[in-house]
Amino acid sequence: MLPTFTIGIEEEYQTVDPATFDLRSHIHAEIIEKGKLILQEKIKAEMHASVVEVGTAVCNNIKDAKQEVKKLRRDMIALAKENGLRLCSAATHPFADWRMQEITPDERYKNIVEDMQLVARANLIFGLHVHIGVEDRETAIHLMNHARYFLPHILALSTNSPFWLGMNTGLKSYRCKVFDKFPRTNIPDYFPSWGEYESFIKLLIKTNCIDNAKKIWWDIRPHPFFNTLEFRVCDIPMRVDETIALAALIQATIAKLYKLYAANQGFRLYRRALIMENKWRAARYGLDGKLIDFGKQKEVPVRDLIHEYLDFIEDVLDELDSREELNYIRQILETGSGADRQLRVFQETGDLKKVVEYMIEETEAGLTESVASARKVG
Repeated sequence: MLPTFTIGIEEEYQTVDPATFDLRSHIHAEIIEKGKLILQEKIKAEMHASVVEVGTAVCNNIKDAKQEVKKLRRDMIALAKENGLRLCSAATHPFADWRMQEITPDERYKNIVEDMQLVARANLIFGLHVHIGVEDRETAIHLMNHARYFLPHILALSTNSPFWLGMNTGLKSYRCKVFDKFPRTNIPDYFPSWGEYESFIKLLIKTNCIDNAKKIWWDIRPHPFFNTLEFRVCDIPMRVDETIALAALIQATIAKLYKLYAANQGFRLYRRALIMENKWRAARYGLDGKLIDFGKQKEVPVRDLIHEYLDFIEDVLDELDSREELNYIRQILETGSGADRQLRVFQETGDLKKVVEYMIEETEAGLTESVASARKVG
């Protein structure tokens, strides 16, 4: 069965107090319940009450996804403003203290906190998740095996969390290190077949490690309920154009890997431990670092590898009609990732509140329609 390569995008946003620029819990009834009237099931609460998540419907192509993500952002920005808040798209807040944050009163989150204690409470991070439709599960597991290699490259492009608790962490994606504390995270192992993956899940359920496969939080996973491969490695970027470009890159990666798989060629498989070396480098240095080219057995600047990566997927872009959206990856290489831009503002101002102010502006950038009118047409 040929995969459809459909796209689903989930973004997690911060709700920020415009007076203090600190995180502020949204009132569930005002943001989530009102949001559901406009966006139905496309909006949901997260464990911390200063986090709100939106997700698109299943989109047939990147152009449909772009329209929907922009509309979701516009509607959420308007809704936040109506309730005296601002929406901010970054993977950590520069100075908010997780110890001060309220937990959403929901049985599911109560259970997670009970199970994981301080690890769950401290998990005040914001991600971008991209689903790509791969309907045949056997095919999905093979594509996951091969796609693991590219996760550090994708992370480097998305890095947008250099600050934590008011400190410059020295990492471009500190979100990764916060989430590391959860079990069943990071790069998955190689699975020879879907059957072996299923046996692994059944063992974890049987031994009370998990109650369902949603408690697998790897950087890429076969979604337990949808026929998709879900990429979870990305920091949430600031600009909507970055989100769309990353989604286009992820879709093209799966399409290219499928093309090789269907021709019985496949892509090189590497050990999890080796890919984890590259993930650390991507989290630490972002676009300014070097990743290991395992084939050549040497370090190569990330930007050079991204250019090679773009050449690798070149031959599927016209078929997917995603060339225009994917071109923004080159813009990221020029202007830097969100982390680079946050650090630049901090170096210029020495003020983390100015960094948050900048992030709010970037969150609203590139949405074409004015935010004021978006609510009326939405």
